[in-house]
Amino acid sequence: MARGEGGRERLNSVVELIAATMVADVCSIYLRTPNDELELVATEGLRPEAVASTRLKMDEGLVGQISLTAEPLSIQDAPRHPSFSYRPETGEDPYHAFLGVPILRGGRVTGVLTVQNRTERAYDVDEIETLQTIAMVIAEVVAAEMQQLTVAQSLDGTPRLMRPETLKGRIVSGGLGIGRARRHDPEVPAAKFFAENVEDETLRLAVALQQLRASIDTMLAGDASHLGNDPMDIMEAYRMLANDPGWATRLSDGVKAGLSAEASVDRARREHRARLESARDPYLRARLNDLEDLDNRLLRILGGSDGEAMAHGAEGTVLVARRLGPAELLEYSSAGLAALVLEEPAAASHAAIVARALNIPTLGGVANITTLLDADDEIIVDAELGEVHLRPDEGVVSAYKARAGLRTQRQEIYKQLREEPAITQDGVEISLMLNAGLRLDIDHLGEAGADGIGLFRTEFQFLVSEKLPSLSEQTELYSYVIDAARGRPVLFRTLDIGADKLLPTYSATTEDNPALGWRSIRFALDRPGLFKRQLRALVRAAAGRPLSLMFPMVTVASEFHRAKALLQEELDWARQRGRPVPLKISVGAMLETPSLVYELDALAGHADFISVGSNDLMQFFHAADRMAPEISERYDMLSRPALTFLGNIVQSCERLGLKVSICGTAAGQSLDALALLAIGFRQLSMPVGSVGPIKRMIRSMDLAAFSQSVKTALETSNGSFRNDLLGIARQHDILLADA
Repeated sequence: MARGEGGRERLNSVVELIAATMVADVCSIYLRTPNDELELVATEGLRPEAVASTRLKMDEGLVGQISLTAEPLSIQDAPRHPSFSYRPETGEDPYHAFLGVPILRGGRVTGVLTVQNRTERAYDVDEIETLQTIAMVIAEVVAAEMQQLTVAQSLDGTPRLMRPETLKGRIVSGGLGIGRARRHDPEVPAAKFFAENVEDETLRLAVALQQLRASIDTMLAGDASHLGNDPMDIMEAYRMLANDPGWATRLSDGVKAGLSAEASVDRARREHRARLESARDPYLRARLNDLEDLDNRLLRILGGSDGEAMAHGAEGTVLVARRLGPAELLEYSSAGLAALVLEEPAAASHAAIVARALNIPTLGGVANITTLLDADDEIIVDAELGEVHLRPDEGVVSAYKARAGLRTQRQEIYKQLREEPAITQDGVEISLMLNAGLRLDIDHLGEAGADGIGLFRTEFQFLVSEKLPSLSEQTELYSYVIDAARGRPVLFRTLDIGADKLLPTYSATTEDNPALGWRSIRFALDRPGLFKRQLRALVRAAAGRPLSLMFPMVTVASEFHRAKALLQEELDWARQRGRPVPLKISVGAMLETPSLVYELDALAGHADFISVGSNDLMQFFHAADRMAPEISERYDMLSRPALTFLGNIVQSCERLGLKVSICGTAAGQSLDALALLAIGFRQLSMPVGSVGPIKRMIRSMDLAAFSQSVKTALETSNGSFRNDLLGIARQHDILLADA
């Protein structure tokens, strides 16, 4: 495989060698084409003219069956099998015994390797293992050939660069990033696939497994009894997987067959990923996820780390991962990442808070990105248009470098506005607040020129920890935030747990739609001990200073009243013991469900303010899951029904004397923010990177005139009127972020 031959000659040599070694009459390699077909690219034993002309669908024949299941298939008499598909051009009439294994790379079946014999025979376990090992090596060595413009072109013996790719994704954190790709998952170089000394590799694997199990035992050794049975059950299940003799035996067998310890683990990981891709059962997917996590952790231990992700050497690179947790992203925070790309949308939501706090351009839901790229590929992440450009040509790179230069110039303009107020040309003052959740967010408060923190996500401290933060740890963080704000307002949101945000020490209950399930204030009220500890920490942190807090996803007024009563209990508890209490307390509710709109009267006189959470509110309003790529972009907030609904909320709050603000993705996007201002919102909370562009936009507009034009357009609109709004903004010479 290390010879300098071209693709076709090299694969021809491979099939000849395999056929001779395994005493097979036929050996063939099928590779997956860009059109999702399986093309015969090399064979020893079948007719040569069948090469490059025989193609099978991904579910056709025995080869297709292997590609569907991602598992080996051994048959004594293939022509009698119901899935057998006869192709006369191959001349395979005389062959009966059949053995095929998938060629796996990045969790994806990229081809199939087969052997055939004239006689009816059963291939033994050693032969199946051997063929699987060869398939793994083939997957790495011919990876470049499999990603060419077409399979035939890639195997003509002439080296050529892999083709450029443009992939779509969902914007998590805006910006542009250009750099070299780096995979988050550990990689095993093809040169290190085989064991030089089987005994040494067996010992290395055994020691690494022992270290892995010990680290999990340490996690379980903490006192988690107060959490109930479910979390312990999940952690025990994870330990059971790590101690599963079947998994360990599979890894050990790979080493005995001549693989290195890393290659044996990598082979298991490929199989787990491939099964995960085709699994539909939620329980099975969860277990396969756990197994892949164990594979990755074991690979890191074999690589010399303690199992944690390593961030060294990531300066100026684009990190690419299938999934990534917030704690893992924090490990990379000091490495100067140019951008982040995630394959799974759910993972994107977990890492979104850190990505925005670090101002890292980030896209999520980029399908097959980990399969399509090779390490050190040049990559451009356009987190303004939602595109990833793999291996871009010089023209594309030049265009993006020019755009990056323009962004730098705009950033200088935004810095000059840092100390200027956000006041429209007709004298309307707008409050621009910052979304935060980390200590490092607070450092951006002054730089951005924000008026305060309109949303501090307290749950993030819980999400990045292996255990629940103690009372003192919570108090210390909240006190730091209040101190660092230097008199500017801070609105703490109490625990918003559930849906796409799960505590590491709490298991998720099985729910068909967790976004509509046990989460946020519902979770907090059902776990009063946990909730009251947080309220006590907030009261203690604000001693002698103002405290503003709000409860998330309040659906009915009674939930707000119950939560506020628990807060009052903590205030009474502190006063009875002579402890200092906040100088002033403001308590609000987050309006994230349509039902609360009709409960605002019951909050008047009890709540001090309402904060509209546009992300959840809009997904519930439109009945469109914002995590589902097929529909998440279909229902626009800039539509007549949505804006009319939001405008009614503003009017109701004004009538009831409730202050109202809005946070969420829309508040930080120029055109959406324009619409929010036009319907009456005067306080917006947004990511740090949005404050400058929104402030410049506000200072360029006459709000009264613009609002009247928007009102007229809304009265005649039939659905989304994003383009209409853009036209109105241009008529009024408003400076949008891209202007």
